[in-house]
Amino acid sequence: MPVYPIHKIKKNALELLKRIPPIYPYHSIEHTLYVLETSLKIANHYSLSDLDIELIQIAALYHDTGYLEGPKDHEEKSCFLVEQELSKYNTEASHLELIKNMIMSTKIPQQPKSHMECILADADLEYIGTKSFWKTGLKLLEEIKFSNPDFNEDDWNKLQLNFLSTHSFHTSYCKRYKQKTKEKHIRSLKTLLQS
Repeated sequence: MPVYPIHKIKKNALELLKRIPPIYPYHSIEHTLYVLETSLKIANHYSLSDLDIELIQIAALYHDTGYLEGPKDHEEKSCFLVEQELSKYNTEASHLELIKNMIMSTKIPQQPKSHMECILADADLEYIGTKSFWKTGLKLLEEIKFSNPDFNEDDWNKLQLNFLSTHSFHTSYCKRYKQKTKEKHIRSLKTLLQS
């Protein structure tokens, strides 16, 4: 028996996300839906309760809603927005705390503490261990170039290399299934920067 009306919560989150300015092509509805799907894929790898899976879904849906007001401290703003949403559903304080902690675990540099936080943090950056790394990365580059027009491809490749080299996956799932592809991207970036 579901505790939260996920369908309704998802609809409300997507309404908010539609209002994020198009200058953020990476932090979009598509990204949120991808993180939602990926967090479920990772969560289903473990024996979690139905409630835990609901809370992960809510955190995934709201983790970037703070982009409505821009990138600065967007995780904190996302926590405020999810709190407003969940005030409609007689939410237990402990559930809200878990959701907010998961949202905060996506803040870079990621420092998740619980298993659920590790799942959402990994889902948020899982693309770096997939074939879509290059294509997805270009959307992030667009966002950077909007506020920093002089930022060039070389700068971007250096930033990517540094980020991937210092990043660690947190779940055994991503370590097993995504790490090798991420390492391949690191090698490709090193080659690009040497050429």
